[in-house]
Amino acid sequence: MSTQTLYDAVGGHETFVRLVGRFYEQVADDTLLRPMYPADLSGARDRMTWFLEQFWGGPTTYSERRGHPALRMRHASFRLDGEARDRWLAHMRIALDELGLAPEQSTRIWEHLERTANFLRNTADPAAPGAVHVQTLTARPGSGA
Repeated sequence: MSTQTLYDAVGGHETFVRLVGRFYEQVADDTLLRPMYPADLSGARDRMTWFLEQFWGGPTTYSERRGHPALRMRHASFRLDGEARDRWLAHMRIALDELGLAPEQSTRIWEHLERTANFLRNTADPAAPGAVHVQTLTARPGSGA
């Protein structure tokens, strides 16, 4: 008995291309996020597509071409505070909603995107009382982060 992956359930490659493509359409005009990307967004678009596809049970293109995701390391050179996280998530929310997925599929993907965005924060928000640099925290084994 085989279990269908979320990758297959949502429509496979084309769905993830649409999600990531719509996300980057918004990033292209975002004054906070756009400077974090190279002039040509196509490479970033490909890498995010591969990453999300692999995470949800699709092809392993990301690992084959890039190795371990090492998301924290790959994003360490960028100032990722609460505002950057919120903007990233706002663009992803629009892109995800426009896919018109079944609610349970959309919820699963959204919860993963939120966890990932929070995990990648590496700069404390200066106005936050007791602000902590997230960079010094590590994920607990088995937490999925």
